[in-house]
Amino acid sequence: MEDPVQTSIHMCHENGKWMSRLPEKLWDIPLYNLALPGSHDTMTYCLDKRSVNGNESKLLKYLNKWLPCIVRPIIMKWSTTQELTVTEQLEAGVRYLDFRIAHKANDPSVNLYFVHMVYTTVTVQDTLWQILRWLETHPREVVILACRNFDGLTKKLHHHLVARIKEVFQSKLCPRYVVPTLRTMWRRGYQVIVSYEENVEVKKHQELWPVIPYWWGNKIATRDLIQYLEKKKKMGRPGKFFVAGINLTENLRYILGHPFGSLKKITLQSLPCLKIWIKQQHPGSQKDSINIIAGDFIGNDDFVKDVIELNAKINPLLHCQSKGAGTSSISFSAS
Repeated sequence: MEDPVQTSIHMCHENGKWMSRLPEKLWDIPLYNLALPGSHDTMTYCLDKRSVNGNESKLLKYLNKWLPCIVRPIIMKWSTTQELTVTEQLEAGVRYLDFRIAHKANDPSVNLYFVHMVYTTVTVQDTLWQILRWLETHPREVVILACRNFDGLTKKLHHHLVARIKEVFQSKLCPRYVVPTLRTMWRRGYQVIVSYEENVEVKKHQELWPVIPYWWGNKIATRDLIQYLEKKKKMGRPGKFFVAGINLTENLRYILGHPFGSLKKITLQSLPCLKIWIKQQHPGSQKDSINIIAGDFIGNDDFVKDVIELNAKINPLLHCQSKGAGTSSISFSAS
């Protein structure tokens, strides 16, 4: 019998050009007031099980040293948050990429990798070129790259990373002084917004945007996560880009106590409840609006489609007035 988990995976290729197909009524609304699908820990589909992050906890390093055959498969099951490649994620409609960037300890080269307990097999530079190639075939799509964590990066390595970002994307980089509406981005040829979690570098380069706040619940139970997100909404959204993370979180103690479990298993179990929560949200400039929603295993269920379709709730007149809580229905298709 075919695995129901596998049959639930949707590549959603029809969402590859969803921004270009939004109605003109939405072209003058800043991207931070639209609903954008994102992936949490974007690059974990290509982790290298032989390369556990040396800066993780002492217990993990100890277990990895003495019981690698047992520990590594368990760590991989709980470190992997995505199955689609970065290109497949973009083609599926994801427009926010979560990059946790690291330099391997004792590595004399300037090669940078992504990390989530375990380093990736691919480098940051190669991934940037992959994204560029995709953008060149999708000239009216805009991607947000959230560069953060920066495990082991020195001042020299930050300089190297920023130089590579500018070398790859060049004129496609949107400066932070621009109000990023689709009409403006299209007219000026901008396709990439880079947020950078290092204020010193941001101040030096107008192509870098400040860190994008990420609402991280740090919860293992779906109900607790939803309660956390609702509490954050009541406090009011940030003025510009922000992320509501619908990703569940486990700690090392939980992982070691559930050797036969996996992050994918608990994520799939949470999807029905999270789907209901997503459909109840609305983008816009109101206090309780959402912007980016980022999740794990974005190819499962209809996560991307559900987030994109939230944009049909936007009333541009209300956005311009920045007051009132009503919405009107705008009919558009993501396909």
